[in-house]
Amino acid sequence: MAESRYIHGFHAISAKLRHDPEAVLEIYLDAKRADARAKDLIARAELAGVRLHPVDAQRLDGMAGTHRHQGVVAKVNAQQRALKVDDVLEGLTEPALLLVLDGVTDPHNLGAALRVADGAGAHAVIAPKDRSVGLNATAMKVASGAADTVPYITVTNLARTLRELQEAGIWCVGAAGEAEKDLYAIDQRGPVAWVLGAEGDGLRRLTRETCDELARIPMYGSVESLNVSVASGICLFEVRRQRAAGA
Repeated sequence: MAESRYIHGFHAISAKLRHDPEAVLEIYLDAKRADARAKDLIARAELAGVRLHPVDAQRLDGMAGTHRHQGVVAKVNAQQRALKVDDVLEGLTEPALLLVLDGVTDPHNLGAALRVADGAGAHAVIAPKDRSVGLNATAMKVASGAADTVPYITVTNLARTLRELQEAGIWCVGAAGEAEKDLYAIDQRGPVAWVLGAEGDGLRRLTRETCDELARIPMYGSVESLNVSVASGICLFEVRRQRAAGA
């Protein structure tokens, strides 16, 4: 029998039903929830053919442990489905917003970057299979549920994937400290993929050369670079700021 685990909260479970419904084994919902959010989840579960159990809040507390469950817990297959970029791009109702991580080997950095990507509403995080940490238990713990809400896609050839994104009309911007432009000088209202390397090493040469353009984060203190998750947040939220402002 496949190994399973629990995920918690409406956002995480709805995202799992949307991106990987086959992995959702059962859903447990607070029997007292009859609001619109609960009804929407029930409809999604029915559509996906997932069995839903009305239970009391005490049972949910026991299943969720220290996590905030919002009145809903799901048992899911512990194995992550291998997603493709096309799986994510299909059906988007807004310009794509992607985070590409090149050479991030620290699981704490990956987990934190996934949290940032979730907060900014990124549609996926993309990383190469080689020279990257992968979605291990530490990364998933640090992500605090974001590993279930943001699709994490690993690719064999990152440069080729960037070219495929470009062919799909997505502007690939690489973060580089030596770039002439800063990120505030770039129009990011259209589909965009921010490409970031590991702290210290930065982007690999081929990755850098494949990007449509490079941009830097202005630094006003004595340090030369930021942690990749912090840098990811600055870049992704600038996209959201521009789109909201129509700048």
